[in-house]
Amino acid sequence: MTFETMITLNNGVQIPQLGYGTALISENQKETVQSVLNALELGYRHLDTASVYYNETAVGEAIRQSGIPRDKLFVTTKLWTTDMRMGREYDAFQESLSRLGLDYVDLYLIHWPVRGRYQQSWEVLERIREEGLARSIGVSNFNPHHIDDIISMGGTVPAINQYQMHPQMSCPELRAYCQSRGTVLEACQPLGQGLYVYDPILSRIGRKYGKSAVQVVLRWELQHGVVTIPKGTQVGHIRENCNLFDFELNAEDMSEIDSMNINRSITPDADPETFTF
Repeated sequence: MTFETMITLNNGVQIPQLGYGTALISENQKETVQSVLNALELGYRHLDTASVYYNETAVGEAIRQSGIPRDKLFVTTKLWTTDMRMGREYDAFQESLSRLGLDYVDLYLIHWPVRGRYQQSWEVLERIREEGLARSIGVSNFNPHHIDDIISMGGTVPAINQYQMHPQMSCPELRAYCQSRGTVLEACQPLGQGLYVYDPILSRIGRKYGKSAVQVVLRWELQHGVVTIPKGTQVGHIRENCNLFDFELNAEDMSEIDSMNINRSITPDADPETFTF
């Protein structure tokens, strides 16, 4: 049985608000296949991968083994920076599609705003969408001025902006900007790479609801209207991450979690303005 609530993107496509992130879940392809299968068996229908995760083949294999009809799944992958710099965006997309073993993806994202390339890359993504190979297109790690650059050249407004978001980096300004543009913010690294497992504030809030600190974080993100894509390798963790739909944080708790923001990136070397990879 599926559990996700849905969000309607600016082109009318619906995305499950809770997804399963696959970044660095395992270096072993068989383990990755099993992890994705476990997620699908627990009810996830939204899978997030990327060419640079080197697991698109495993994700595609899990989809096939699951037996779930393709139109019941939402699959995201991403264009990597090297391919952007080489001007091979379209070929890179076709390679991702081949590794996944799919006829189309539901969402294709520019992974990082490579200076001097992301505008041209966006034009290729628009072509991919027009050809019916991606139902929606979006960006990742884009700041407002990057999105403004795309829109100002007459480009389609991105459906999604995937960005690091968690209680110590809650991105209120970016969330407000994306909302004003009709772009949905999607939280990557939504648990701060384990930063909140034993957090005293979140644990205290969680005890009120019979939930863990991790579940409180993910519920907070859902109630802010963002899409969130936690990862997990153990069945228990994957189950914990999706057991979010039988409680609701009150306004006081939401405000207290909001107040934890200190604009702390857990990957300071991966700054959209200065990255070199």
